[in-house]
Amino acid sequence: MSLTLFFIVEPPAYQYLACYLAASIRENLPDEVQLVGYCPAHRLAEVDPDAAETLRRMRCDLRTIQAEGRFAPDYPHGNKILACLEPRETEYSGFMDSDVLMIRRNSIETLIKPNHVSASAAASMHWAPQSIWETIYDAFDMEIPTERITLMRDKRKPVVPYYSSGFVVFPEGYRTTLGLSFPQIWMDTAQRIDAIDGLIRRRPYLDQMSLPLAIRRSGLAWNELPEEQHYILGGRLRGKPFPKTREIFTVHYRKWEVLKENELAERGYKYLKRQVGARRVSNISGKPLPAGIAPNPNYSGNDHFQL
Repeated sequence: MSLTLFFIVEPPAYQYLACYLAASIRENLPDEVQLVGYCPAHRLAEVDPDAAETLRRMRCDLRTIQAEGRFAPDYPHGNKILACLEPRETEYSGFMDSDVLMIRRNSIETLIKPNHVSASAAASMHWAPQSIWETIYDAFDMEIPTERITLMRDKRKPVVPYYSSGFVVFPEGYRTTLGLSFPQIWMDTAQRIDAIDGLIRRRPYLDQMSLPLAIRRSGLAWNELPEEQHYILGGRLRGKPFPKTREIFTVHYRKWEVLKENELAERGYKYLKRQVGARRVSNISGKPLPAGIAPNPNYSGNDHFQL
């Protein structure tokens, strides 16, 4: 089962976080996994050449997405959906937020289930009452699912399925009876929810609140990834010790300081150095090329300061 993992590469910060994410994937998943970083086309000229070269040396393609005018008004959180819509050649694809780091050897098979969309339970849903799902599902003439899940950081009671959009794996070749892909259904669902009159707090949660409906509307099912496959740091866990005795494969840290607090930042630096010879993106210039990577005649180094 072939897999592409992709993420957003956008200045100022995400372009650098994406480099550490790419390095962690290269360290912890098989070499045949393909990597793609997407930058909004109107921001491409701002991408640091050091970041672009770092990604290139890890066999990560840098591509553009047309982000302007796709949502009204523009919705940066929706860039993940726009990236999902782009064509790829593998059987499965997985979007990952840029502020994610893989920290343990993993396999493709743990992330994939045929005819399913894989995602973890969301951390919490304090932004709206559960009654909001009645409004949302009614807008699509759909019944609220009978299944219930427990949120990752709010285990008080089972809730209507609500999944994190920070790590979403889906089949690329799947099409509905109308010939639509899962990303096309997700985009349509998000835009229709965005247009519901009187719906409160739709942003910045639109991408995530539309995800379970998009899965159900597409005819696929949800495959709930265990917490260890997408361990969300920060929030309620801020200040608590990292559970080193658990087999956690991937952490969603949100801020680099959170990685430092959990003694995981050094792992990110170590991965990058093993992959490209530098602990920091700003030090990539002059480092020996990884095996099998040809020189880039358009790259001459940079003096920017980065993470």
